[in-house]
Amino acid sequence: MSAFSLEGRTALVTGANTGIGQAIAVAMAQAGADVIASGRRDCDETLEMMGSGRSLRLDFADPMAARDVFADQRIDILVNNAGIIRRDDAVDFSEADWDAVMDVNLKALFFTCQAFAKAALPRGRGKIVNIASLLSFQGGIRVPSYTASKHGVAGLTKLMANEWAAKGLTVNAIAPGYIETNNTEALRADPDRSKAILDRIPAGRWGRPEDIAQTAVFLAAPASDYINGAVLNVDGGWLAR
Repeated sequence: MSAFSLEGRTALVTGANTGIGQAIAVAMAQAGADVIASGRRDCDETLEMMGSGRSLRLDFADPMAARDVFADQRIDILVNNAGIIRRDDAVDFSEADWDAVMDVNLKALFFTCQAFAKAALPRGRGKIVNIASLLSFQGGIRVPSYTASKHGVAGLTKLMANEWAAKGLTVNAIAPGYIETNNTEALRADPDRSKAILDRIPAGRWGRPEDIAQTAVFLAAPASDYINGAVLNVDGGWLAR
């Protein structure tokens, strides 16, 4: 088997109904994986793009939503992409918005990883790919719970790698830069804001969901077996500047 092939592997991708998650699901299917595309809503479009695979509805407003998923079937690869964001000044940010973001972005991610590990550790093999953010390294503005959650994702990625690497699991994360998705549509439509962003990116362009997807395939494939606890910036050089 090629070092970059996912043949014979089953992957669960959360938040796979659109954007980065959808691109990851499609790329993993193209690499040979049997993909379970998960979202709060149906992933019919993703399944059509993959030409195969299965759909699973999971709403991580309940952080324990995936606790029983791994007991009933063998899943070799877990991609934690599901996430939400709430915006307000830190001085006005509500407890409800704080809890909503932390539940989906951090608490659900941890307990989904835990459930996966309970099934994968006895087999001695498994791959976890978490989706972090540039705000795993920076502070941002008006997104306090998102920033806290993504710093947490980076930290938990390292912690889980420390505990599970010797037992055959790899746990890594991807920190996407500015990517062409629905979440950045307003930024891209604002000429001044878009120019300011592009002026800082050495690559001189917005990222594409496929840029993240191919990195996720690499981190799920045998080629990355000696990479553990890493947070890979896929940002066109944003953090280097």
